[in-house]
Parts: sequence; C-alpha cells; structure tokens
Amino acid sequence: MFILYAVPIGLVLGFLAGGRIAGLAALKLHWTGVILLGLATQVILFTDTVAARVGDLGPLIYVASTVLVLAAVVRNWAIPGMPIVVAGAAMNLAAIVANGGYMPAGQGALEALGKAEPTIYSNSSVVPDPALWFLTDIFALPSWLPFANIFSPGDVLIGVGIATVIVVAMRRPAVATATPAAA
Repeated sequence: MFILYAVPIGLVLGFLAGGRIAGLAALKLHWTGVILLGLATQVILFTDTVAARVGDLGPLIYVASTVLVLAAVVRNWAIPGMPIVVAGAAMNLAAIVANGGYMPAGQGALEALGKAEPTIYSNSSVVPDPALWFLTDIFALPSWLPFANIFSPGDVLIGVGIATVIVVAMRRPAVATATPAAA
C-alpha cells in the first residue's frame, strides 16, 4: 500500500511544478494490460479466501505475476522515471525469488503496525534468516496513516519512480494544434 501514496504525491508535486492533468493524460504507456493483469493477480492472490486455497502454488503465482509487471515496466523504460520503477521492481523480485516466493517481513516492522505474522500465504511473511534481508519489507508506515503497511527499499524506489513519471508527464508542454491558415 506504500506505493499508493506515490500517485497523490506525484499529482501534488506536478501541480506545484506548474504541471497539468492534460500532460498526464497524454502519457503513452505500453503493455498496460500486462501491468494490470500482474497487479490484479497479486491483489486477488493475497485476499484471505484465495491465499488459503492456493497452497504451494502461491509463491509460483507471486513470482510469475511480479515478472509480468517487471517485464511491462521494462517495456516502458524510455518514459522518464520508469528506470527508477524498474530498479525498485527488480529489487523486490530479487528478494522474493531469493526467499522462495515470499517477501520476508521484518518482525519489528510488523510489530510497529501492531500486526501479527500471517498464518496463510501472504505477500509478506516473517522468515527466520531471510536472504537479501536489506531488500525485504523492513520499514513500516506510521500506523495512523490510511492503508498503513510494511514496505521495502524496492517499494520506495517504485514510489519515487511513479511520482517522477507523474510529475514529468504533467510538465510536458502542451501539444500545439493546427489552426486553419488565414485567407
């Protein structure tokens, strides 16, 4: 949920920098369907009902959906800010793959939010000795924030990248429209 904050922050910064929504509306993303499919798969995967039923397929589905999103983001590399998103997504994928399809959660981060360790497959699980621990969910948003959750350094980069994409797109100059020549 940390990444959700990138959108309003990007919009506010875009407006403060003199940007316009029209610039954002003109942003041309490639493979948006792939991005949406991968993210929707994760949202569905981590609902209690589905997570309880997927069993051993959970880690494989999580890795596959993360690879899909990363591939689509790489396809949009030329958009300013997307290389930052790619770096963050690659960091998250590395941590997930290195830990067998789980994103390890720092016990301290979970405790800061007053959350217990998940008992079913979840996008964050406490792992005794996580590989690449420094790339895992080791931070926590303040519990008073809406949608407060734990997050990783990769999530920070994804958020910064998304905000950058928004600000730069909003600041693009207006496209000139052709006007009829005076007769």
